Amino acid sequence: MAIKELFQKNKGRQRYVTVQSKTNVPDGLFTKCGGCHEMVLTEDLYYNEFVCPKCGHYEKVNARTRLEQILDRDSFEEWDTGIIENNPCNYKGYEEKLEYLKESTGLDEAVVTGQGKLGGNRVAIGVCDTQFLMGSMGHVVGEKITRLFERATKETLPVILFTCSGGARMQEGIVSLMQMAKTSAAIKRHDEAGNLYITVLTDPTTGGVTASFAMLGDIILAEPGALIGFAGPRVIKQTIGQELPEGFQRAEFLKEHGFVDAVVKRPELRDTLNLLVKMHVCTKDQTSSQLTEQMRRYESYLNDIYGKKIDIDAEERKVSDCLGDTSELTPWDRVQIARSNSRPTALDYINRLTKEFVELHGDRGFGDDGAMIGGIAMFGKLPVTVIGQQKGTSTKENILRNFGMPYPEGYRKALRLMKQAEKFKRPVITFVDTPGAFCGIGAEERGQGEAIAKNLFEMASITVPILSIVTGEGGSGGALALAVANEVWMMENSIYSVLSPEGFASILWKDSSKAKEAAEQMGMTAADLKKMGIIERIIPEFPVVSEDNINHVTLYMKRKIADFLINYISMTGEELANQRYDRFRKF
Repeated sequence: MAIKELFQKNKGRQRYVTVQSKTNVPDGLFTKCGGCHEMVLTEDLYYNEFVCPKCGHYEKVNARTRLEQILDRDSFEEWDTGIIENNPCNYKGYEEKLEYLKESTGLDEAVVTGQGKLGGNRVAIGVCDTQFLMGSMGHVVGEKITRLFERATKETLPVILFTCSGGARMQEGIVSLMQMAKTSAAIKRHDEAGNLYITVLTDPTTGGVTASFAMLGDIILAEPGALIGFAGPRVIKQTIGQELPEGFQRAEFLKEHGFVDAVVKRPELRDTLNLLVKMHVCTKDQTSSQLTEQMRRYESYLNDIYGKKIDIDAEERKVSDCLGDTSELTPWDRVQIARSNSRPTALDYINRLTKEFVELHGDRGFGDDGAMIGGIAMFGKLPVTVIGQQKGTSTKENILRNFGMPYPEGYRKALRLMKQAEKFKRPVITFVDTPGAFCGIGAEERGQGEAIAKNLFEMASITVPILSIVTGEGGSGGALALAVANEVWMMENSIYSVLSPEGFASILWKDSSKAKEAAEQMGMTAADLKKMGIIERIIPEFPVVSEDNINHVTLYMKRKIADFLINYISMTGEELANQRYDRFRKF
């Protein structure tokens, strides 16, 4: 249905697009913006997906309109209408209120559920609607959402759920509370079956809905400025009298504190959801042999490109020379190169080695660490999880990224993404570049040692291929926490060691000024570690990777990553974990 047709269909029934004006403007032609309070042409709001063109304020969107915005045209099929309501607490006037709302809104209840297509892919979808008792969750809402997940589990469908709610429905008392457990149990079964669940948190998402299905998505998105919280700001202030910070419980606040993967602008929401669904369904029904063959074709394609640019045989001989470390560079020279601000960062590698990267934020427990980035991307036609320690290229960015030294929440974010990759059978590629884990007071208070230990513990048995590439500094346990992999590679001028040369000299020689001598002693270069069997491959930099030659370097890396995936995709989860165990057992 075209936007203009939708406008005519909903005019007079959709309360968000009507306005009582004292002027002679026909009812419904203009809408008063809830942000700037200016009068805006209602049709302009439709064309702009209910984002005020004057101030950018996000107006509420009803369920039917939301479905039109997100799904392929005429693809929606509604499920589970007509479920019988009841009044468990015999609340006076409740039945009459429900009947009135059904008649006035055209809704069956506070959520619309069903199936549709998004980019041609079948999805199960639910949309809450605040027109109906503020989107509160009574037993019918809980039942519809539970049935949505039960059917999606049976039919192996991804679920997309748009939330907006005041929470549990007070008129239904304890029965409404039970819906939190019921819906969560259904989501658990959907999760255990390996299915994708994406939540989109819209304004407002509060109370029992936040404390159940809203925060259980594999991927949690939010609209800008959406109020999201368990107890709302007014309740908090009135209950404990605490002064609340600016932007408290808004979507951006939730992202900063690690609970939301991304804040997505409404005009970009359909494309973002389409991409995420595509990444999760494109390989779902393929066997390991089919995926391996697909990667072989990609490797052949890369070899064709590479061969047109350079003599492959000559290049391979150059790599072999690199393994012998015939360069005149000293270990201390390589330390300086590895630490250089001009050196490519994890994001530089991710953006050149993969495409369609979607960054996912937060550890779902405390914060979003700028020193650790990660998300989902496509390597050829294969979805992969990519994670990296991110440094800055300027003083300002280095401060933002904490100079590439992750906090505990950074390691917990990385582990969350690796466990997500394991669920969806995505290979993991990590990029190691850190002086070491951050050792400040806050890091210790939040359990830096425990966070690193948990990564080592869990990565040992993850059942998908893991490739780790040391691109700059590989500092101590802070680096190892991303490098419990099936193979570990190093860039030619990177370093990987138990401690920095300065720290080594301070501990053993009580003199940090002897860092240069320490670097010679520590065996920290790629060539040293290849000889020791600590790493499997050295990536040549021709001779030092920079903005000028990074495309050449990453094209070489692509070929080798494709080869790695060909070798490991066909292995079972048990074989991958055993290979990883044996790899480290020999040291």
